[in-house]
Amino acid sequence: MKRSFRFRFYPTDAQAAELSRTFGCVRKVYNLALEARTEAWQQRQERVSYNATSAMLTAWKKTEELAYLREVSSVPLQQTLRHLQGAFTNFFAKHASYPRFKSRKKSRASAEYTSSAFRLRDGRLTLAKMAEPLEIVWSRPLPEGSTPTTVTVSQDSAGRWFVSLLCDDQPVPMPETAEAVGIDAGISSLLSLSRPIEGLTDRQGKIRNPRHERMDHERLAKAQRGLARKAKGSKNREKARLKVGRAHARIADRRRDLLHKVTTALVRENQTLVIEDLAVRNLLRNRTLARAIADASWSELRSMLEYKARWYGRELVVIDRWFPSSKLCSNCGTLQGRMPLNVRAWTCGCGATHDRDVNAAINILAAGLAVAACGDGVRPQRSTPGGQSSMKQEVVPPQRTRAAAQPRG
Repeated sequence: MKRSFRFRFYPTDAQAAELSRTFGCVRKVYNLALEARTEAWQQRQERVSYNATSAMLTAWKKTEELAYLREVSSVPLQQTLRHLQGAFTNFFAKHASYPRFKSRKKSRASAEYTSSAFRLRDGRLTLAKMAEPLEIVWSRPLPEGSTPTTVTVSQDSAGRWFVSLLCDDQPVPMPETAEAVGIDAGISSLLSLSRPIEGLTDRQGKIRNPRHERMDHERLAKAQRGLARKAKGSKNREKARLKVGRAHARIADRRRDLLHKVTTALVRENQTLVIEDLAVRNLLRNRTLARAIADASWSELRSMLEYKARWYGRELVVIDRWFPSSKLCSNCGTLQGRMPLNVRAWTCGCGATHDRDVNAAINILAAGLAVAACGDGVRPQRSTPGGQSSMKQEVVPPQRTRAAAQPRG
């Protein structure tokens, strides 16, 4: 299994200048190759391969206009051509949209080095075309006996530098447990669980939503107003842009840190985890809730649960998004009628009073255990002729998920 380990580093002025040149050359080669492949298809209906673009790169280096491409390591330039080939492969397989040109201001600044273009000895990483090793903050050890196959250097919008090392690693599965939990994602509470977990939830089984974006909204808005007042192309505008980037980075880092802590605790405590298959992209079209949904980062939460469950030998079950988890009484099984979002608690005819989110988590767990036991999916049946909705479940394709990961412990 391949896992990437990301560390922050602090380059010298010479290293920062060299890496910035490399980022620019990588972006230039990618755009030239994309333009060449697009023109070849539009004019001659011809598909250009990676080998052809590699030959083009050699020719570009010999021209006076693009002679500066010879000043940086050739490995990141070749790697960006491979990435472009992968983008076209995904496009032709209808897994992605048509590749887009890279922008100096909007695209991620990064360069990838293979094993022939870096040296890692005694915790000192030296890249091609550099005399001195990078000053890396080794916040955690690399897997014992593992050698990185690729190294990716990047700079974020806040001006921070990162290096990511791709290594072979096999996480050790956690000891099996009999516990299972249903998870309902929300806004007022980040997550509601089918049972309380000591040290993670409150007595009801809810995890508070800190709403990081709302907490830092004034700071971000102030930075953005300052950026809008600066003249384009000025040094003051660049300083203001970094302030905006740092505000966004602070929000993203705190949100990601919380999600990692929560998902790791859930995977550690439970053998089976059940979630809903939420259509987050569609939910973000709701202008009233889009900002809060984006701040809760449900997609990233699910992604973390997926790869951590796969790493540590847990089972993640995803039930159908149309399952009426909120409107179904977890005590007697009665399905209620229309229930708007402002109804946070309700009482069933059987006398049971439910918190909307906790009740949904209990129902999600019950449905997920049925999926895990017999491979069935869950979806509500249509109403019966008498107007009552049947509580039987239709069988749909299994929704189990064991997806690939963007690793981080």
